[in-house]
Amino acid sequence: GELTARLRAIARRRGGRSTPLIEHGDLVFDPAARSVSVAGEQVDLSAKALAILEALLERPGIPLSRERLEHILYGWGEGVESNAVEVHIHHLRKKLGKDRIRTIRGLGYMIPK
Repeated sequence: GELTARLRAIARRRGGRSTPLIEHGDLVFDPAARSVSVAGEQVDLSAKALAILEALLERPGIPLSRERLEHILYGWGEGVESNAVEVHIHHLRKKLGKDRIRTIRGLGYMIPK
């Protein structure tokens, strides 16, 4: 637990954030609490959807490939369903708004700056 918190703090400082919250417009993600709110309303997301959202929010404007997102979700050696990332992206768009995550054909997915 403590190691995870320290690693998160290092990553946050390295990313130029002084606060643990990641804010993007009216969306607020708290990595420590694993919670998301949009316009002040709490949004329930699965652990895998949260992992994808966190990866995208940490790199706004930079597309992440499907393969990179699969690695974030499943790591090495775990079986991955052929469309697992697409399903999680679909659920994120449904709960957060369809325009929040863009598909960049041939590159992957990103959250616009």
